[in-house]
Amino acid sequence: MSEGKNRKKYKNIKMSDFRMLIIIINIKVNLVGKIRIIYKIRILKRNGELIMKTRIEFDSIGSMEVPEEAYYGVQTLRAKRNFQITDRCIHEKLIVSLAEIKKAAAITNKNAGYLKPHVANAIINACDEIICGKLHEQFILDPIQGGAGTSANMNANEVIANRAIELLGGKKGDYSIIHPNDDVNMAQSTNDVFPTAGKLSVLKMLPETVSELQRLYKELELKALEFNDVIKMGRTQLQDAVPIRLGQSFHAFASMIKRDVDRLKKVSEEMLVLNIGATAIGTSINASSEYLENIIENIRKVCGFEVIQAKDLIDATQNLDGFVTVSGVLKTCAVNLSKMANDLRLLSSGPKTGISEINLPAMQNGSSIMPGKVNPVIPEVVSQVAFNIIGNDFTITMAAESGQLELNAFEPVLFYNLFESIETLKNAATTLIDNCIKGITANKERCKELVENSVGIVTALCPYIGYKNSSIIAKKSLNTGVSIRQIVLEEKILSRAQLEEILDPFSMTAPGSAKLTNSNLVSNKAI
Repeated sequence: MSEGKNRKKYKNIKMSDFRMLIIIINIKVNLVGKIRIIYKIRILKRNGELIMKTRIEFDSIGSMEVPEEAYYGVQTLRAKRNFQITDRCIHEKLIVSLAEIKKAAAITNKNAGYLKPHVANAIINACDEIICGKLHEQFILDPIQGGAGTSANMNANEVIANRAIELLGGKKGDYSIIHPNDDVNMAQSTNDVFPTAGKLSVLKMLPETVSELQRLYKELELKALEFNDVIKMGRTQLQDAVPIRLGQSFHAFASMIKRDVDRLKKVSEEMLVLNIGATAIGTSINASSEYLENIIENIRKVCGFEVIQAKDLIDATQNLDGFVTVSGVLKTCAVNLSKMANDLRLLSSGPKTGISEINLPAMQNGSSIMPGKVNPVIPEVVSQVAFNIIGNDFTITMAAESGQLELNAFEPVLFYNLFESIETLKNAATTLIDNCIKGITANKERCKELVENSVGIVTALCPYIGYKNSSIIAKKSLNTGVSIRQIVLEEKILSRAQLEEILDPFSMTAPGSAKLTNSNLVSNKAI
């Protein structure tokens, strides 16, 4: 019975209506965004018949029904059906960057006399709305797509055109008023717009990551000061080496992060060189001389970055090595963060049977079976972010390498991974600072105990009693369990005063600590 009722209820529903519903459901935005879209397209129920208002749009492939209230058009809808890959949409920074480029192009073409003022102004106003965060739900495409970014560029062209048409009092889809290709995309090609948008997006994103790394650097320096009087055992190849101050270890972490900050600031300059004006392959076909002379200056005004045009537009259109360079620096940062995370896990290992020289903040229960266990979850997640960034770098490398002749078709996956690397590196730094570094404490007594019981301090005796004698003392200490200090005093190799001076913890950890004179050298004395 229920099956019959359902048949009767939906017998008048057209397949095209079902397809439209499926498109709405599959749009890759959050629930609020979907509800907003559903509300806007005005799904009407009349006498049990489900009706969706649509408009017919045409492209070179044919005609297609587009939701009447959608600002995107036929080319975007085709691409949406073609590319269902990540369950995500185009990055918001890329959306804004595309709108900024379209705005700058409209200003340039208007001033050159190629766009009628009312058309240009409508395009500019539509772009401003997108730059301010409106209409982002209309950018429905998967970030990984075929076509070298053509679909993303057309998504922008169609949304801007339809909004501009509305602003002029027309109906969406009436491209006789403003055309996505002829007007919004005037003097442009995907092949110069999309890489330019990618670079502008990176320029927007990198400062946030740099800011968090600078904050990490400052927090590590604060810990270095806090732990400056804590002497611990240094280790090389996980074996006892010589003493070091815990503050020195954290200062080394800070110095490493400072280099990363400097590298990221420097490499961002690579993104200032744009191929806008290159159009299809770098020969600037369909771009007027007035456009080529002024587009960069207008992009500067719109975006606020001191961008320049590439000296060789053909080279800049073919080759993506600048993005590879940025990714390489991000990978270096990730490697450094993960190395530090590894050290923090080792130094905090325990609590009873490990090194246990520092304590990490307890963030959550560590085991579903072992009561009381607390794991170093923050360093662990930082390392996992690093692994992913390193993997992204390989994808970016292969995407850049796979370009052929006059164009690289793999910018979409390159941008997807590059944006993810920038954002996750920032988030990892934030997590590490707030949930780990700030709350680290030192186990001072444990550090002191390990130093006193280590044979590593014998190294400080070498300049005074010689390497051979120091080796004999070290071997005795290991075999008998008697401390280095006790053996030296019992065998009267050095006086207590001499030994206290030589084995002073701060002297051992300061450059130039050895004070050699003829009177205190006893290296030839047999033990």
